[in-house]
Amino acid sequence: MAWRGRELFASKGWSFQLSNRERDTLRRFVDRTAGQAPETISSLVPPSPDLTDLAGRLSDILERGTGVVLLRDFVSTEWDEHAAGRAFWFLSLQFGTPVSQSAEGYRLFHVRDAGFSTTDPRYRGPMSRKRLSFHTDRCDAIAFLCLQPALQGGETFIVSSVALRDELRQRDPKALEILNRPYPYLRHTVDIGNERPYCELPIFSEYEGYFAAHFLRVLIDRADVSEFAPTLTSSQRHALDTLEALAEDPDFHVSFSLKAGDLLLLNNWTTFHRRNEFVDTVAVGQKRHLLRIWLAMANSRPIAPCFLGHFGSTAAGVVRGGMRPTNSRSE
Repeated sequence: MAWRGRELFASKGWSFQLSNRERDTLRRFVDRTAGQAPETISSLVPPSPDLTDLAGRLSDILERGTGVVLLRDFVSTEWDEHAAGRAFWFLSLQFGTPVSQSAEGYRLFHVRDAGFSTTDPRYRGPMSRKRLSFHTDRCDAIAFLCLQPALQGGETFIVSSVALRDELRQRDPKALEILNRPYPYLRHTVDIGNERPYCELPIFSEYEGYFAAHFLRVLIDRADVSEFAPTLTSSQRHALDTLEALAEDPDFHVSFSLKAGDLLLLNNWTTFHRRNEFVDTVAVGQKRHLLRIWLAMANSRPIAPCFLGHFGSTAAGVVRGGMRPTNSRSE
C-alpha cells in the first residue's frame, strides 16, 4: 500500500480493462434495464458471476494492494448518461453498498460545475471547477465514472496515505504524533441531516492492526475559525502544512487524466485524492461530467471507535459512512 509516485504505474495491480465476456454481460444488463433510473435498481438484482468475480478481485486490490483501481473504457462512449449510470451502479453493487452523498439521500452524485458561488450554502468543491486539495471522503471507497473530460485541466492526483505516514515517521515524527491526535471538523454546509456542529477525528489512526487515514482540510479550517469548535494550535496547523507539502511532492503522488468511459476506484483509508482546476467548453453536453458513488465495502477494515459518530459503525464489512438523509430516499 505504501507506493511512492510512479511506483503505482509500474505495479501490476492498478489498471485493467473488461474482458469481452464481462463487457457482454454488462451490455445485456444495460439493455435489460432500459428506462430504469440507476438508484431504483435494487441490490437484490441477481448478481452476475462474471462481474461478481471481477469485483472480488478488484476489491482485494483496493483493500490489500495499491488501494487504486482504474478500469479503462469501462462503459461505451455510445451510451448516454442514463445507460452509463446503470452500468456504473450495477458494478458498484458487486463491491458493496452505495451510501448517501447528500441530505436528500442521493447515492449517485453528479460531479460537474454547477456555477454556485463559494458563499452559496449549496456550494461543494466537486460542483465547482476549482482546484481541490488532497482529501478523503466519508466512505470506505470512492468510485468515479468519467462521462466527459474537461476541455483543459481537471487532472486527478492520488497519493498513498500509508507512504505519507511512513515518511513522516522518519522525517518529522513530531508532526506525525500530532496528526495521530483528534482534529476538529466543522459540519459541512450541505450536511443538514447531521445534528452535531462538529466532530473530532485523527488524520492517521490504527485499530486492530489496520491503518486508516481520514482528511478533509477545508472542514478543519472552517472549524478553526468557527465559534462552535476548538481553535487549532500553531503545532496542529504546522503538522497539516507539512502533510500537504509532502503529498504535493511529485516523488509521492501520481497524476493523470480520466477519459470518457474510464472508471476509477480508490480506498479512502489508504489514499488521498484531489483534482486540478479545469476549463469547460461552451458546447452544450460537452462540459466536464463525472458520476460518483460512495461505497461501504463488503470487505472493509475495522476502524477506531472514535469514528462511530461520523460513520455510524466501525466494524469491518458493515454499511457505514455517507451523509444522514433528512428523508427516506436512500432507504
